[in-house]
Amino acid sequence: MAVAVNFTMSETMMWPTKLPLIAILRGIRPDEVLDHVGALVDAGFDAIEIPLNSPDWQESIRLALAEYGSRALIGAGTVLQADDVDLLAGLGARLLVSPNTDVDVIRRAVGHKLVTCIGCMTATEAFVAIKAGARNLKFFPAGELGPNYLKAVLTVLPKSVPVFAVGGVTPENLAQYLAVGCIGAGLGSDLYRAGQPLERTREKARAFVAAWHNFQEATV
Repeated sequence: MAVAVNFTMSETMMWPTKLPLIAILRGIRPDEVLDHVGALVDAGFDAIEIPLNSPDWQESIRLALAEYGSRALIGAGTVLQADDVDLLAGLGARLLVSPNTDVDVIRRAVGHKLVTCIGCMTATEAFVAIKAGARNLKFFPAGELGPNYLKAVLTVLPKSVPVFAVGGVTPENLAQYLAVGCIGAGLGSDLYRAGQPLERTREKARAFVAAWHNFQEATV
């Protein structure tokens, strides 16, 4: 029997899971979601995002929550409309990730007490998101912005707001984003591509978890 996980936030660190790597399962189908989420959880992932532009996303999230909601923070990504926030809350989702800074989406998510990771690209967008109640930020597309850009922006952001690098993050370059101050990363096509074999998901998941732990050990 799975042991229930109590995801809580301290005053100094808003991200509530042990491993600050968000698995993005864009394009996952309900008939395969449990196998892939299970592989990720077994590898050490405890934050799972199912984007809303995936087929039958509501059913995939429902299934994932029922089976793994006690072991991982599960929710949705690519949330663009405030009404979709209500749907997610009704499903019991705990995590909301957006690619952009939408004040209505943020405020609705805060009202439902969802863990938010709000997309931004500039310091201006970041501060708008924080003012609206965002608890965590994701800089997207990180691969185009680069670690030095994020390092510069992080110097002006509150230290209490965790920042994730999303887009173009690989096991090979994850350490570069962690080194400049990102708490973690959102992992999309370099972790999961729609239709990929389950063993590929296991392989990539292990590579990312190993890269995370290698960085932590190197900085002790």
